[in-house]
Amino acid sequence: MFNTIITPRFGDVDGLRHINNVSLIEWYETARNEFFQIFNPELSLDAWNLIMVHMEVDYLGQMYFGKPVEIKSCIIKIGNSSLTLRQEAWQGGELCARGDFVMIHFDFKSQKPVALTQEQRGKLQEHFVEV
Repeated sequence: MFNTIITPRFGDVDGLRHINNVSLIEWYETARNEFFQIFNPELSLDAWNLIMVHMEVDYLGQMYFGKPVEIKSCIIKIGNSSLTLRQEAWQGGELCARGDFVMIHFDFKSQKPVALTQEQRGKLQEHFVEV
């Protein structure tokens, strides 16, 4: 599991004075960088090889400006060419949001999925959590 601490920015707050739903999606993406590096260690856009095919997020509580948010990220499913990442946002010791994100190991030139290598599977397995 990877943990990323996010410091909410003033611009992340909406008219209701809580963190905007769109900001959370951006925070989740920031917290995925360590998983991206399993597939693309340099995070080179010229060699990008993952594509998002599905996401769903449950908003369980409100988050606010002025307190850090911890994003916890783990793998909950490993397929032939896909992986499902579970991400949670915690603030003040409370689970505020949870999302599942399905990504495909993908060749953008051929526009086709690529099977995960044994090395990739091993690195993903290090962050696997049963749900």
